[in-house]
Amino acid sequence: MHAAMSQEKRIHLQELPSSSGHVARFTRIVDPANALRVQLKENLENECTPQELIQSWSPPRKCPKICKGKENDSAPFVLARRPRKKPEAERGLSWDNLPDELLLGIFYHLPLADLLRVSRACRRWHCLAFDEFLWHSIDLTGKSLLAHPLHQALNAGIVALRCPRTCIGKPLLRDSCPFRLQHADFSNCTVSTTVLEDIIGHCHRLQNLSLEGLVLSDQVMLSLAQNTELAQLNLSGCSGFSAESLKEMLQHCSCLKELNLAWCTFKAEHIAAAVNNFPEGLTQLNLSGYRESLCGNDVEVLVKRCLNLTSLDVSDNVLLTADCFKYFLQLNSLQHLGLSRCYQINPASLIDFEKCHSLKTLEVFGIVQDVHLPVLWNSLPRIKINTCPFTTIARPTTGGKNSRNIWGIKCRLSYRGPFSF
Repeated sequence: MHAAMSQEKRIHLQELPSSSGHVARFTRIVDPANALRVQLKENLENECTPQELIQSWSPPRKCPKICKGKENDSAPFVLARRPRKKPEAERGLSWDNLPDELLLGIFYHLPLADLLRVSRACRRWHCLAFDEFLWHSIDLTGKSLLAHPLHQALNAGIVALRCPRTCIGKPLLRDSCPFRLQHADFSNCTVSTTVLEDIIGHCHRLQNLSLEGLVLSDQVMLSLAQNTELAQLNLSGCSGFSAESLKEMLQHCSCLKELNLAWCTFKAEHIAAAVNNFPEGLTQLNLSGYRESLCGNDVEVLVKRCLNLTSLDVSDNVLLTADCFKYFLQLNSLQHLGLSRCYQINPASLIDFEKCHSLKTLEVFGIVQDVHLPVLWNSLPRIKINTCPFTTIARPTTGGKNSRNIWGIKCRLSYRGPFSF
């Protein structure tokens, strides 16, 4: 039955006689249902559709890029962009997955040059590279144009800074927060007084400081007075501040243990302000180099105030005589005494120091000639004579030139070549 229905729907070609009677003519018999579908399709195609409006509203079609090369001039080809595949997850650990604590532990063992290089890798590493955990102490001895590096080092939270004989520019510090700096050596730096005022003005926790050979100001001395925990201060060879500011600083820095005021440009009022305001807990003092400004009465006043002195250097004060010895003998803890080039002291009177049982070393360079030293050695067998030509009072570094220590603290970071932060 199914075969019969299929046969009825089949299209038959019937031979019709032509008008000429010689050529056979064929016609197609179409199923009525199919004819209806064809007619509807033709009607839809003939319908007026706003094709131009549709094309204007439709997004522009992407044209394939046609490339022509030297070997393809006659036959251009089309580049088809393949969809990018998502990179597969790498196996193992990634630097991005490491915690900050572990990265800090790795960065801790890097020298300064490499630490600065990794800080430029990405934003996260930059923040970690300048973490205060890594910037505890740094040695920048002898560097030049240190304005920007010094600014970044101080903002990074440096605790100990060693930069003697350094050329410091003009770091922008006015908008900075107070520094964590506690130990600093600016000895013989090339720095303006204004810049020094900005640096010291941002320090409130200083414990050890050396400004040897610098031109200071009253503002610098008043800023030092804010550091009440200051224990060691080296102002050897300094100038530019008044006696009143010196007095203010000594009165506020009551925790001072070591003070070096040698060879400052002091007048009589400076000496009076100093000896009358020395902290009573002072143990080491250097007042050498005042030629005709320091006299016996000044020695009497300072001895009465500072009975705990263990080291005293009053060298190069030509007004001192053997009459001052009675004051020195009142210092029961005195271990080191410097009297070099005090030319009015009679060498024979030095034997009186046999009564000072605590004294261990005595410096008398320029008073006793070398040929007479054996006689003095025999008279004072317990005391070492002329063994230390240079004082170490409040000095930040005592040792060779290659030493990186500052008041017993070894600087962890150091750079010996040209660098940039």
